[in-house]
Amino acid sequence: MTVTILVVDDSKLARIVAGKTIAALQPDWTRVEASNADEALELVRERQIDVAVLDFNMPGRDGLELAAELRKSHADMPIAIITANIQDEVISRARDVNATFVSKPVTEDGMSGFLAGAALRLKQAR
Repeated sequence: MTVTILVVDDSKLARIVAGKTIAALQPDWTRVEASNADEALELVRERQIDVAVLDFNMPGRDGLELAAELRKSHADMPIAIITANIQDEVISRARDVNATFVSKPVTEDGMSGFLAGAALRLKQAR
């Protein structure tokens, strides 16, 4: 089963850290990156994306707005919102769009539950 995960963050360093964490936990998954919501939506239109990891704070549309947009065409896609902005409102808004909240800095411990759950959901769906 080939799984493609989209990492969206306006920080190149944050994308590298998230990519290394994902590679350590799910080495067989293909990673693609975008630096903003518009790039992410273009990638989703061009290819099959199975899982998305979205930064909350980005210029233009934030990660929650992007998650809501992705939900329109990918109702069951596992989505994580990653942010250092650990406020109840942000966590609540993530839940409202059926996304998992993962705090920054991204670590294997922080991402492992989300990625394991995503892998299980994808396996069950196929």
